[in-house]
Amino acid sequence: MAFSTSSVEILVVVLCAFMAVSQADLDPTQMSAAILIRVDQSGKGDYRKIQDAIDAVPSNNSELVYILIKPGIYKEKIIVPADKPFITLSGTKAVDTVITWSGSGNIYDSSTMIVLASDFVARYLTIQNTYGSGAQAMALRVSGDRAAFYGCRFISYQDTLLDDTGRHYYSNCYIEGATDFICGNAASLFEKCHLHSVSDGTGAITAQRRQSPSEDTGFTFLGCTITGVKTAVLGRPWGPYSRVVFAFSYMSGAILPQGWDDWGDSSKQSTVYYGQYKCYGPGSVTSKRVEWARSLTNPEASPFLSKDLIGAKAWIRPAPTSFRRAASRPISHKADHGK
Repeated sequence: MAFSTSSVEILVVVLCAFMAVSQADLDPTQMSAAILIRVDQSGKGDYRKIQDAIDAVPSNNSELVYILIKPGIYKEKIIVPADKPFITLSGTKAVDTVITWSGSGNIYDSSTMIVLASDFVARYLTIQNTYGSGAQAMALRVSGDRAAFYGCRFISYQDTLLDDTGRHYYSNCYIEGATDFICGNAASLFEKCHLHSVSDGTGAITAQRRQSPSEDTGFTFLGCTITGVKTAVLGRPWGPYSRVVFAFSYMSGAILPQGWDDWGDSSKQSTVYYGQYKCYGPGSVTSKRVEWARSLTNPEASPFLSKDLIGAKAWIRPAPTSFRRAASRPISHKADHGK
């Protein structure tokens, strides 16, 4: 028996509502219809605050929920709970839709936004922590599996992005900080992102925390741009088996010739995996790199050069193509404003 697209969407709604479909039975890459929730500070949307919209999503959610955030400065601390998967938070332009907070302290609790849920997506948002220097002050912590970020900006000073655990994808994002401003132990691919060091001395871009050779984690930067106001190293090891690879990326003169730092522990030099492949720009020259850094060969680089690194085919989903209110009536087909 053949079903039309609309029939399949109705069937999914019925199953989710009345038969409690398990998330394991759902293929995110095939989910195309979403419930639309609008956040607007003027009062013309469904909610004025982003957190209120997230709170309205039912626990153990199994449908796509698309929270469209109207332009504005939202002074909120946001948490996406672990029991609320399949949420998208989207602005229309990152510089116009800003989520901001000023906080410091425990690295796991003080982020402006904390994502604990799986299958989360963010689009066209600025997420910032305005605390400044002197303490850990994260803009974003990502601790859920299968999270993707498109055209977002993450801005802080120390530990800007706590890329904590899970598989993550960052596309065309801007990440700004000074000290260890991309840190954590996720398995993440950063594609066509801009990394900008604002350290007034020598900054460190990454602090990856891989703890053992058996962990399939690490950061890969593919086709990225690296700039800075003064100088920076590409990374230093938060964990003894820290793994970071830069490929096809532009490195400005802000990157120091040695490239990497062992964080005062020479024993980590024999266990870290710090690689570079076909990068370019004045900071990319490998002749003066620390001797424990790697200039990757074609076979060595190959596993790091595609989304297969994070198993993306099984979970990275396209933008929704149809939207409905909670009552399931169609209301729009163009609310995403691009991928």
